[in-house]
Amino acid sequence: MRNTQHGSGNGSDGETDVIVIGGGTGGYSTALRAAALGLRVVLAERGLVGGTCLHRGCIPSKAMLHAAELVDGIAEARERWGVKATLDAVDWDALTATRDGIVTRNHQGVEGHLKRAGVRVVRGSARLTGTRSVFVEAPDGGEFTARRGVVLATGSRPRLLPGLVPDGRTVVTSDDALFAPGLPDSVLVLGGGAIGVEYASFHRSMGARVTLVEAAGRLLPLEDEEVSRHLARGLKKRGITVRTDATLTGADVTESGVRATVRTAKGEETVEAERLLVAVGRVPVTDGLDLAAAGLATDGRGFVPPADWSRLETAVPGIHVVGDLLPPPSPGLAHASFAEGLLVAETLAGVPTRPVDHATVPRVTYSSPQTASVGLTEAEARARGLAVRVNTLPLTAVAKGMVHGQGGVVKVVATAEGTGTGAVLGVHLVGPHVSEMIAESQLVVAWDADPSDVAQHIHAHPTLSEAVGETFLTLAGRGLHQH
Repeated sequence: MRNTQHGSGNGSDGETDVIVIGGGTGGYSTALRAAALGLRVVLAERGLVGGTCLHRGCIPSKAMLHAAELVDGIAEARERWGVKATLDAVDWDALTATRDGIVTRNHQGVEGHLKRAGVRVVRGSARLTGTRSVFVEAPDGGEFTARRGVVLATGSRPRLLPGLVPDGRTVVTSDDALFAPGLPDSVLVLGGGAIGVEYASFHRSMGARVTLVEAAGRLLPLEDEEVSRHLARGLKKRGITVRTDATLTGADVTESGVRATVRTAKGEETVEAERLLVAVGRVPVTDGLDLAAAGLATDGRGFVPPADWSRLETAVPGIHVVGDLLPPPSPGLAHASFAEGLLVAETLAGVPTRPVDHATVPRVTYSSPQTASVGLTEAEARARGLAVRVNTLPLTAVAKGMVHGQGGVVKVVATAEGTGTGAVLGVHLVGPHVSEMIAESQLVVAWDADPSDVAQHIHAHPTLSEAVGETFLTLAGRGLHQH
């Protein structure tokens, strides 16, 4: 229970229990949990509480992707089901108004939670002045000291390429792509990771001609190779031009957009597009923090590494890190930062807690088709010297998969024990709605279950999820549709 005697959450002398710098998912989850455990909390945020995820990333992009799914549904209704539906036009102003309304309601909700919890939100730039002290440049700011600790949660920003200067209109990053004016007729997307794939998918649904360029040998290079293959097949089927093992060697802004040169294994090609979207990753934000004042420094990649991963505490006692400032194995995902915030808050409150298991954080790409995975890929398992058994099942092997008609696959990677199968190491999905199907597999992997454990549980019929169940049944030697 929160100790209500602290009132505003801060003493008149600037002393508090916890100072959180950054109000994104990792920051505000830390603040809310710490306040619930009776700690006085000051949260410093120079922008809007909610951070990139709420205002420029996860929430607005998924709102737009839902609209894209509706557009795709009209085409499917007409072409596959005989429903004489037509799409007259996309009212961009109405679409963005709906998106902004969703973001605003979420933002108001977070602000309300913080207020009710007694968290003092100070709106300004913060910098470290010592190991337990922070100065916030704001009318109601000043010097604050923390009895329990300081939490760094300043997030990340898009990685930029030399010579490409975003202007918010012709050359855009993932932070401003959704807020650029209107829908372009053509888009060149640089980066075939989750962000780039999602934006390529969205713009294709909205009728744009899309070219997707990835420097690695495949899309979603951190995912299982089978996931990459099925995803690329699905995107190409939708008319997206995919170039892997490809690099941008030059780009010029023209009156009509961008003229870019892309080098591939087959040589150089020129791509002209109305908009160039740069989605080549994100980098941690530490500028202005003055880490040196507390005896801290970033690693060679810009992250602030913890010395103790079980507490997410840096080499300076009392300073903790959550979210995008953490290096791998933290995946830099919003849902991971929620868990990291809870861990740090409970650590600072002195209550029992468990380390975050980053190996079992689910990964989702909300494109069409979607991908979702948890645990090790087949290649990662084999690279560790593990003997593995693998089973894959097309989603169309079950009736609901045929109903959706979008293809897809379920792949399960497990350890091999004699002639049988041991613990499940990883689950990888491609297809419609797999973002909602991955939670079951997260528990399977996290609890070191084996396929026979899962095979005992009955999946509803007809559902897409029964394809997951059937894959486990087959690995357990009880499959009805052996593959």
